[in-house]
Amino acid sequence: MKKLILVIFLIILFYVCIGHVSSLAIPSDALRIRVIANSNSDYDQEIKKIVKENIQYKMYELLKNTKGVDEARRIINNNLNNIDNDVKTTLQLLDYELGYDINFGLNYFPSKEYKGITYEEGYYESLVITLGEGKGDNWWCVLFPPLCLLEAEESTEVEYTSFVKELLDKYL
Repeated sequence: MKKLILVIFLIILFYVCIGHVSSLAIPSDALRIRVIANSNSDYDQEIKKIVKENIQYKMYELLKNTKGVDEARRIINNNLNNIDNDVKTTLQLLDYELGYDINFGLNYFPSKEYKGITYEEGYYESLVITLGEGKGDNWWCVLFPPLCLLEAEESTEVEYTSFVKELLDKYL
């Protein structure tokens, strides 16, 4: 009986420790994508959302069969003109006249809290699309491995769970 109580205590302690993780490191060789809005006006945020959805789909099409980060990097570099044309066409269709900038390289990302996890600020290899002055809220995700590109393929959201957490939730 004492062993059972000890095991349960250790599982609970492990779960509590895991639940208090405040930051998560994205792999150092990951590629990110970021779209920065001109401002936080409803109009500029809607433009950002449309550009984000379009580029997310295009990047999925480009990278869906990619086997490694070096191949992904090469595909992105070889398609920067196509990516630029896609963004330009999207913005022209929206009569957006404030301009934009595309950069693929090391770019600054502020810290971000998402679903209780804090992602550290820093310079990351990324594809960044800045709309207008780039003073609005942004959207970013991991481009490779293709975590956010799954959304472009299917509409269901992937949720990661802990086996230990599920057991504790079920029995406690």
